[in-house]
Amino acid sequence: MLSLCDVHPLSEFQEEAQAFLEKFKESKTPIILTVDGKAAAVVQDAESYQQLLNRIELLESIAGIRKSMEEFDKGGGMPLNKAFEQFLQKYDIPD
Repeated sequence: MLSLCDVHPLSEFQEEAQAFLEKFKESKTPIILTVDGKAAAVVQDAESYQQLLNRIELLESIAGIRKSMEEFDKGGGMPLNKAFEQFLQKYDIPD
């Protein structure tokens, strides 16, 4: 979670970039960079960013599965064997 304690002017980041990179490696905590006193960017280490992307992908998958289950519970969808038959026909795959 972003902390308002980790807010720094862009100029400070530019002057001390190496120190910030070392801080990222240790803390894994993102920082907010400001321009003219307003939030302009969030910077974080690459590993933490990749973990965030992985979590988002997982959550989107779970949401899709839940939506499909709800649709099926409401009578949508079709039995697996019928769907498989249609798949084979659509892509002209022999049995």
